[in-house]
Amino acid sequence: MTARALSSFAQWHSEGRHASYLRMMKSRGKVLDLLEVQRPAGDMSRPALPDIVLIEDMLGSNRVRGDLGGGRFDVTSGKGTLAVAAPNFATTVINDGSHRLRSLVFPMVQWQKLLGEAASRDFSVDLPRIYGRLFDSPPIRSALRNLWTLSDVEGPPSRLLAQAAGCEILAELCRLGGAPLAPAKGGLAAWAERRCLELMQARLSEDISLDELAAEAQLSPFHFARMFKQSLGVPPRVYLTRLRVEKACELLEMTDLPITEIALEVGYSSNQVLARVFLKHMRLTPSDYRRAVRDPARSIALQRHPIGRLPAAPPARHVQAAKRLAGTMRFGGTRLRITNRASGRSP
Repeated sequence: MTARALSSFAQWHSEGRHASYLRMMKSRGKVLDLLEVQRPAGDMSRPALPDIVLIEDMLGSNRVRGDLGGGRFDVTSGKGTLAVAAPNFATTVINDGSHRLRSLVFPMVQWQKLLGEAASRDFSVDLPRIYGRLFDSPPIRSALRNLWTLSDVEGPPSRLLAQAAGCEILAELCRLGGAPLAPAKGGLAAWAERRCLELMQARLSEDISLDELAAEAQLSPFHFARMFKQSLGVPPRVYLTRLRVEKACELLEMTDLPITEIALEVGYSSNQVLARVFLKHMRLTPSDYRRAVRDPARSIALQRHPIGRLPAAPPARHVQAAKRLAGTMRFGGTRLRITNRASGRSP
């Protein structure tokens, strides 16, 4: 009997002979897959699959040998060491000790076109300086850490988060591989910035994608992500989270909607996810926030103990209580500029 062919790295680890070693998998459609595996020493070889796979060693101190698409290697891996496996290449890997690996998977059917647009030419995934070479990259490790942390808070990464994080990481891999992508020149035009922020506001409850925002600005997704950050100071995903937190604050103060309904209204899958986001950015739960803004005595008491920091902006009335509690309002360590949606000007 012929074994069923497996069409992706995620499917190989969830349904193939390595399935028993899979500890965790977070997927966002066909955009990105995040996997964590833990297994004993042995053969990790696999068939050719149409994905670029970025691997991070979470333990280190093991001898590893094989071929990931860039020639044979025989090395000792360290904790946090990174490696990239080439697409459409049958990898051979022998690990001499037990190991725990996290993998970020880029399906090439999704990313080939996007990177070709970013490079303004047919993009080649032939990066022999990267494939199969163990290397270190603080920017990539930081991006991976943030991606896993946000997935722990919010669940599987949104399309916007998955696409933006993928662009950031692949751009760095291209740079390390000697094929840097063309840099973005300046920020968004005023009209493009205004239309993108209006689209974010109008679709807070939806899983909006980087493609859709980029189309509004008439840019490639890759260039849009970098130009948005230049204009607004933070990536699109961070700005969208800020808008969702603000809207949740407004609904908590001005309505008696159940928190589960508010969570869905601002784009989160459950009240538990909204609670984790609130705890991270506000340092209190949605229920505690609602009580604080409706009970002046409680609000005054909380002012003496700042609870967190929100995005910088001349705040609307629905976040005035949060401003009193939080002092200077920041988000992700960055002061944000808020655009007046009617005029396109900063207030």
